[in-house]
Amino acid sequence: MAASASSAPRSINPATGELIADWPWLEDTAVEAALARAQAAARPWARAGTAERGARLAAAARLLRERKSALAREITLEMGKPLAEAEAEVEKSAGNCDYVAQHGAAWLADEPVTGGPGSASHLSFLPLGAVLSILPWNFPVWQIFRCAASALMAGNVILMKHSPNVQGCARAIAQLLADAGFPAGVFQNLNVPVETVGRIIADRRIAAVALTGSPAAGGKVASQAGAACKKSVLELGGSDAFIVLADADIDAAVQAGIRARFANCGQVCLAAKRFLVEASVAGRFGEAFAAAAKALRVGDPLDRATQIGPLARADLREGLERQVRAAVAGGARIVTGGTDRAGRGWFYEPTVLDRLDNASVAATEETFGPVAAVMTVRDADEAVSIANDSLYGLSAMLWTRDLDRARALARQLEVGGVFINMATASDSRVPVGGVKLSGYGRELGRDGIRELTNIQTVVTG
Repeated sequence: MAASASSAPRSINPATGELIADWPWLEDTAVEAALARAQAAARPWARAGTAERGARLAAAARLLRERKSALAREITLEMGKPLAEAEAEVEKSAGNCDYVAQHGAAWLADEPVTGGPGSASHLSFLPLGAVLSILPWNFPVWQIFRCAASALMAGNVILMKHSPNVQGCARAIAQLLADAGFPAGVFQNLNVPVETVGRIIADRRIAAVALTGSPAAGGKVASQAGAACKKSVLELGGSDAFIVLADADIDAAVQAGIRARFANCGQVCLAAKRFLVEASVAGRFGEAFAAAAKALRVGDPLDRATQIGPLARADLREGLERQVRAAVAGGARIVTGGTDRAGRGWFYEPTVLDRLDNASVAATEETFGPVAAVMTVRDADEAVSIANDSLYGLSAMLWTRDLDRARALARQLEVGGVFINMATASDSRVPVGGVKLSGYGRELGRDGIRELTNIQTVVTG
C-alpha cells in the first residue's frame, strides 16, 4: 500500500478546542502484519465454539462496567457527548455483549428445514472470516459493539477502522477486548486513512465489510466490496419523520420528540429530523416543543447538569450553519436557537424551524446536529406521503392513541423501523437498518448476527 497524503489524525476536545493527542497512521508494514494476524486467528476462533466465544463476550461486558467511568470520560473528551449520555452508551454496549452471549448460540444453531429436499435438510450459520468494520465517531463505543458483539459471536474476526478523532476510545476498547481474553488477531484497531480502505477491502484475507456512515461513504465502500465480490452491510444517514396525529398524547410526544432530536447534540442517524404534525394540534405541539428545546441546558459536557454538549468538530458546525441559513433563505422561520455560542468550543444552540416544506434543505438533507424541522400536515395520509418523500429510509416515529391504525400506517412507511408512541432507538433485541439511501442489511438481534455468516444449506440424500 502506498503512503497516504492525509494529515495525521488527532483528537481535539470539541468543548475547548484543545488538542488531546495525535495518533500517527499505521505504516504499511503494520497493516500487512494486522492482516496476517487476522488470517492466522480466523480458523482457530471459528472452531472455538459458541460457548467459548460467549464467555469472552460476557467477560467484555464485565470489563465495560468496571471501566465505565474512564471510558465515558474518554468519550466525552473526544467527541463532546454529555457525561451521563456517555455512561449510558458504555452500559448499553455491555448489555449488548451480555445479550448476544446469552442468545447467540441459539441464533447460530443449525435450523431444520421442514419439508425440505432429501431425507433431511438444515441451514448452518458459519463464520465468514475477517470482517472490516468501518465506524463513525458519534457513538465511539456503542458503534463498535453494535457490530462486533454479533460478528465475534458468529466466529468472525474483526479489523476495525474507527474515526480518526476518537482513537483514544478505539484503543481503549481494543485493549479491553484483549483483557477479556479474546485471542491475538481476533479484534484489531486499524488507524488508517481512507485512501487505504479500498485496498484493504480488495485484499483476499478480508471476507466482508460493515460500515456505518454517510451515503457517500457507503456508496464508495459498497462499490469497492462489490468489485471484490464481498458482502457489505451499510447503515447510513437518515431524515426520520416524527409524525404526530391529532389524537396523540401531545405532552408525551413533545417530551419524546426532544429526546429523539436533541440527544447526543442531534448527532444521530437513527433520530427524529422532520416533525410532521397534524394541523389541529400543530400550534399546541409547536409551542411546547420550541419551549422545551429552548430550555435545554447547553454547556460543559463534563458537567452533569449539561444536556447539550458541543458538536464533535468545527466543520460539522459550519455545515449545520449552512443548512440553517439555506432553510431560512428558502422561507423557513427560526422559532428558537439558530446561533452558535461565543467563546471556545463548537457549540450550537438547540434550534427549531417552522414554516418550511419538504423541499427545504432542512428536510431534504440530513441535519446532523441540534436542528428540528417542524411541518404542518392536513392528515395522516399527507404525513405518510411526506415521510416517504425522502431519499432516506432509516426509521420513523408515529404518535396516535389508535394502535390498530398506527400499525396499518406503519406498513405504508418506507423505512427500516417504525416506533409507535416512543422515540426511535437501537435495541439489542431487534434488528436495525434502513432502505433507500439509508443503506441495507441489518445489525443487532438474530437477523443481525446472521448477516455476517455463510448461510450454508445442507441436504442429506
